[in-house]
Amino acid sequence: MSRIAYVNGRYLPQSEAAVNIEDRGYQFGDGIYEVVHLHGGRYIDEDRHLQRLERSLREIQLPMPMSLAALRMVLREVAHRNRLTEGLLYMQVTRGVAPRDHAFPKIPVPPALVVTIKRIPPYPTDVDRWTGTVITAPDLRWARRDIKSVNLLPNCLARQAAREKGAIEAVLYDEATGMVTEGAATSFWIVDAKGTVITRQLGHQILPGCTRAALLAELAAEGIAFEEREFSLSEVTDAKEAFITSATSFVKPIVAVDGAPVNDGKVGPVVRRLFDIFARHVTGGLSNAA
Repeated sequence: MSRIAYVNGRYLPQSEAAVNIEDRGYQFGDGIYEVVHLHGGRYIDEDRHLQRLERSLREIQLPMPMSLAALRMVLREVAHRNRLTEGLLYMQVTRGVAPRDHAFPKIPVPPALVVTIKRIPPYPTDVDRWTGTVITAPDLRWARRDIKSVNLLPNCLARQAAREKGAIEAVLYDEATGMVTEGAATSFWIVDAKGTVITRQLGHQILPGCTRAALLAELAAEGIAFEEREFSLSEVTDAKEAFITSATSFVKPIVAVDGAPVNDGKVGPVVRRLFDIFARHVTGGLSNAA
């Protein structure tokens, strides 16, 4: 069956879906996107993703393409038309179609909305087979990383560098301070010698990850010690455990950084527990309200 996409009010076979060449997302990267995991027919952390979408759009002075209620209906219809209960949904809002000019259109045009979904493998059940390795790389992105912009060229370059070295992700750091920011497409976490879970605090330097927020809520509920603060590359080297989170990584143990094993190079007890906790969050029908 041909995959079905939603493009500006129409449901079309994806092979026929297209946008105007003067769409500002294509010309300038003038847009926002979200990626949401569909599991068991339910969009995981849907409220968090939609709230982040709204915030990112406000930050670039771009209105929502439709009401939240209408957008939720579109997301469900896309899944229904593709006959999927397990998948990965992508939605993108751009400033729309206008003659090419760096400044916003003098006469506002309707925002453009594209929604697609694809089938993905089942949720992982074996944490020991869900591990990965990372490299470190300078963070070359723009200053407003808290906005989920479609401008992803530095992220792509970092991910390609990781792939060429046999790793799954690039962990980015500030060259001036040596402090870690986040992964090219993930949130990055470490566990120190005391068993405290550490990830960078929110700010313009990192994206407010929805999986990150969901996991922090679970940590608080479970009484697991955590800190939101800056940490250095040397702390990564000394970490007892490390992992990444995202809508597609969930809780993914990292067993080596720049070719050196994290501790003994195996999944540690804290990350093992977090994997189980987040699996319950995804598969157990827990509340996704932010």
